Amino acid sequence: MAASPRSLLAGHRLRPRRQLGQNFLAQPAVAELIVARAGVSADEIILEIGPGLGALTIPLARAARSVIAVERDPHLVPLLSAELAAGGVGNVRIIAMDALELDLAALARRVGGSLTVFGNLPYNISSQIVIRLMDARRHIRRAVLMFQRELAQRLTAAPGGRNYGRITALLTYCASVRRLAEVKASRFYPPPKVDAEVLEIVFSGVQPDFPAHDEARLARLITAAFGQRRKTLKNALAGSALGLSSAALQQALLQAGIDPSRRAETITPAEFVRLEISLRGCRIEERGGAEDSAP
Repeated sequence: MAASPRSLLAGHRLRPRRQLGQNFLAQPAVAELIVARAGVSADEIILEIGPGLGALTIPLARAARSVIAVERDPHLVPLLSAELAAGGVGNVRIIAMDALELDLAALARRVGGSLTVFGNLPYNISSQIVIRLMDARRHIRRAVLMFQRELAQRLTAAPGGRNYGRITALLTYCASVRRLAEVKASRFYPPPKVDAEVLEIVFSGVQPDFPAHDEARLARLITAAFGQRRKTLKNALAGSALGLSSAALQQALLQAGIDPSRRAETITPAEFVRLEISLRGCRIEERGGAEDSAP
C-alpha cells in the first residue's frame, strides 16, 4: 500500500504549501477512476500539470504512451521521482518549472504529436491555465482537469445565468466540455474548503459553428461585454476600451439580430461571432486590453 501524502511529506520534513494551492489527492482509487473515465489510450502523450506526489501520474503512465510531468515546487521533484521508481514506471519525464511559463506549442512540436493535458489545478491559476490551453488548442487533443466546484460550474454554465461569463463564452466557442467525476474535499490532503469536479475539455476536431473572421477581436469583444455585466450589452461595449460609438453599436447589434438592451450573460458564443462579423466595418481603436487573449 502506497504511503499517504501526509506521511510522505512528513518524512521529508515538508508541508503542503498554501501559496501554491497544494492539495494532494490521497485516494489512489479516485485517480484510477479518473483515468478510466477519461479513456486514456496507449497512443496518447500526456502533459500533467502539477503532478505533486504522483497519485495521478502513475496510473496515467501505465495507460498512456508517455507522461511529461510539470512540477513547480522543486522540493517535490525528488519525492515524485522516488514514487515513480517505486511504482515501476519509466515513461515519465519530469520538468521542474511553472506550467504558466511552458510553451505548449513548442512542446507539442518536440514530442511530435498533440498533447492530452491532465491536472489537479490550484484554484489561483485554473482560469489562466484554461486560457492558455485555448490559445494553444491546435496542439492539444483534449484536457482532463480537476477544478474547484465553483469554477467547474462556471465553465459548464449555459447562457442566461450568473455563472455564465467571459471564460465560459470563450471556451464554448472552441471546445466541448463534459463532467467526468465529482471528488469530495475529504479525498485530499489537506482537504480544501470545497469539493472538486473533473471536466473533460475536447479541442481536437471541434470547429466553431460560426468561425470568427478575427478570433483575437472576438476575444476582445467578449471581454469588453463582460467587463460591465450589469449594464446592457450596448452600454457595456460603448463604455469599453474598444472605441466604438453608440451609433455604430446600435447598427451592428441590430444587424446581428441582437436586442441592444440584452446583457452579456444572455449572449451565446454564436451571437458574439455574428456581432463581431457585423462590426467588421467599424473602426476599433484599441486603447487597452493588453491582457486579453484570443481563444
